Amino acid sequence: MLRRPAEAEAPRALVRVTQPDLDRRAILDRSRGRLVIAAFGFSALFGAIALKLAFATVLNPAEPRRAAALSRPPQPAAEAPVARATVTDRNGEILAVSLPLTALYANPRQIENAAEAADRLRRILPQLDRERLIQRMSGERQFAYIARALTPREVAQVNALGIPGLHFEEAERRYFPQGRTAAHIIGGVDVDGIGIAGVERSFNDRLRDQPNARLRLSLDIRVQLALRDSVQRAITEFNGIGGAGVVMDVHTGEVLAMVSLPDYDANDVGAATVDQRFNRVTVGVYEPGSTFKLLTAAMALDYGTVQPWGGYDASRPIRVGRHEINDFRGKNRWLALPEIIAYSSNLASAHMAAGVGVNRHREFMQRMGMTQRLRIEIPETALPLVPGQRTWRDLNTMTIGFGHGISVTPLHVATAGATLVNGGILRQPSILMHDPAAPREGTRVISERTSDLVRRMMRLVVTEGSGRSAEVPGYYVGGKTGTAQKTGPRGGYLENKRIAAFIGAFPMHAPRYAVYVMVDEPKPNARSHGYATAGWVAAPAAGMVISRIAPILGLLPEPMTPEIQRALAMPMNGRGIPGIAPPAAAPARPAGPRPTAQPAPAPAPQREASLAPR
Repeated sequence: MLRRPAEAEAPRALVRVTQPDLDRRAILDRSRGRLVIAAFGFSALFGAIALKLAFATVLNPAEPRRAAALSRPPQPAAEAPVARATVTDRNGEILAVSLPLTALYANPRQIENAAEAADRLRRILPQLDRERLIQRMSGERQFAYIARALTPREVAQVNALGIPGLHFEEAERRYFPQGRTAAHIIGGVDVDGIGIAGVERSFNDRLRDQPNARLRLSLDIRVQLALRDSVQRAITEFNGIGGAGVVMDVHTGEVLAMVSLPDYDANDVGAATVDQRFNRVTVGVYEPGSTFKLLTAAMALDYGTVQPWGGYDASRPIRVGRHEINDFRGKNRWLALPEIIAYSSNLASAHMAAGVGVNRHREFMQRMGMTQRLRIEIPETALPLVPGQRTWRDLNTMTIGFGHGISVTPLHVATAGATLVNGGILRQPSILMHDPAAPREGTRVISERTSDLVRRMMRLVVTEGSGRSAEVPGYYVGGKTGTAQKTGPRGGYLENKRIAAFIGAFPMHAPRYAVYVMVDEPKPNARSHGYATAGWVAAPAAGMVISRIAPILGLLPEPMTPEIQRALAMPMNGRGIPGIAPPAAAPARPAGPRPTAQPAPAPAPQREASLAPR
């Protein structure tokens, strides 16, 4: 039987998906994935926060740490970085320091109306000159300083003006906290911070290359202030035009104080006059006067042309050609060596120098450094004025023997004074602090015996001679006064214009410090009985210096003991010095035209000492 074919199956329904639907589905799939990633991210973030809170509140609470921090002493704030090192004295007192500041500058190309900008700026900075300000804010240049140092308030006010073309720059400025104190030694810097004088110039590279390493000087500000005050008082009392002073360690050559007056404020060097900037200690050259008689005595003793018991005739003037040498209120008799120094005889000193001879005299002056610049660590130094080798004759030797015909700086005299009392070792002066455990090298220029004899004679000047007013009880001061007329610009001496100086040391039985004081052109007054010589002017000032600085330097007055008495004993006739006995017979007088030391004559009645100290 034929079967009938099965009925055809019903057709399936077809869904038509368009392309936009497919795009939307893809977007939904991507969004779902991003949401999952974001959910994981937030979960991790909140998890980290939860861990942090748990650590801060449970595992390691913050309050105990805060309490511990409050219990610790505050730490000093770090110093702002600067490009130039600090300079201090030997005790750490700051002499020069660089401080950060904000400078204001303009770009004139960006300023549309310079006059309007200047007027608005001067409301905040009225010290600025309007015309100069307009000039600096005009033109085609791109940089011009307006103000070098602004306070934080001024910076905020200028910034609030909103003037295009005004900009700020972080800079630094050199400050000198001590003002006038030691201004000639410290020197200064220019607007760019480059050293232009004094220590700032000598150590410019070191100060810039090692900004974190302080430069320590040998100065002691306490001693500097005492010296300045004493010299200034002497200048004021005797109406001088200036003065100078030095305090030096005789064993190291370190300068503890150096004063030149008039001086100036190192923070305002632009306002200083030429005379104020002039350093009388290292640049001024003057005839040293009778202070040089110490060198003449040391030279003659060292060469053996005189002995302490010898001496010279000072009863008659010396005539060389048209020149005549005389004493100032002299004794008019034969003088033993200690008397020559104590009474400051020009005649005997001239004979003494002539006895040494021209060649040896010139060689000794060179050995003592009196013909060269001193090698101190500041650039402002002067070369002494001395006769040339061909022009140095007998007359020059005789006049230089009592401190005329040669001009040196006060620092030369102070250095020589330190050398004469320290055992005979010449050390160049220094303004740097040196390690006390490493003694400074020096050159022996005279023997220890000569140094000992000169010390004793310097003490005689203060006890018996023209330096009595320099005495300070308990410190056994010794020294030498010196008064010299000033020379004019065309040569020759100026009437009533003189230099009054004193070079000394203390304590003389064991010298530690040398002191030099000088007053330029002092005038007589009623207290000085009409005199303006060093004994009235410089010696009292030196005594004032010593009385003030000795306690500062740790020296206490000592009572006279047999040991001190033996160390300082020096009879005026030169005989009876402990350890130094005169020969059995007086030395024979050598042949030759030059005067030589003569044995002591029979005692003669002495005249009363002159009223006017020299």
